[in-house]
Amino acid sequence: MRMRDLLARAREELRYEPIQKRVRATTGDETIVDTTGALLLWEPRRICPIYAVPAEDIRAELAPAPASDAEVAGLLHPGIPFSVHTAPGEPVSLAGAAGYRLDDLPGYVAIDFEAFDWREEDEPVRGHPRDPYHRVDVCRSSRALRIERDGTLVAETTRARLVFETQLPTRYYFPREDVRAPLRASDLRTYCPYKGEASYWSLEGGENLLWCYEQPLADAAPLGGLLAIWDERFEVYLDGERQAPREDVIAEVMLDEFGV
Repeated sequence: MRMRDLLARAREELRYEPIQKRVRATTGDETIVDTTGALLLWEPRRICPIYAVPAEDIRAELAPAPASDAEVAGLLHPGIPFSVHTAPGEPVSLAGAAGYRLDDLPGYVAIDFEAFDWREEDEPVRGHPRDPYHRVDVCRSSRALRIERDGTLVAETTRARLVFETQLPTRYYFPREDVRAPLRASDLRTYCPYKGEASYWSLEGGENLLWCYEQPLADAAPLGGLLAIWDERFEVYLDGERQAPREDVIAEVMLDEFGV
């Protein structure tokens, strides 16, 4: 069986993975969670993990909370709120934040990641917890890369970095000086737990179709200062051959989240 198909099938299940790191959640100077027994948790159809922690390691009172009737079809990307649940359980509140007791993981409480500041050991965690099965592989390439938008040249380079990231389409990063079209800086910022904070750029028309990691995390250091594009909105030629946008469900829901 193709691994991609196996992983796609697993999205319909409640998935978890124990981690051996010390995990802490704080708000201001107050520690709400301090545990070495955390799980990474994916509810059915959730793309990104959150933390589920042993109830005894929560330093706040757990109280019943009203259930939400919100429902979302398809995959749940990071923009879908924590209150949307796809596994049976009981909503609770703790320190003014939302939690969820899952029927299939007795003794554990899933916690809204956005409500607190998190650390794994002494390292801050932003965006969402990092998936241990997610890899970012950056390769230098001297192949001729040409990018067009509706037939107009946008960039041309033989100094690209090709990024192969688990379950995502290949992304092409290139030096800013190899861009042939005028760019306009955007106010949009997003954060990738694997690569860091991204700033965005637009062509004429105002869409945030290009991004850059000015100060990437260590695993993505070779991408510092380079630009990338949403391939799905451009014509990409590699060694003169048009690259067909790969049909990828995760890529599409992420595009929807950023509104491009």
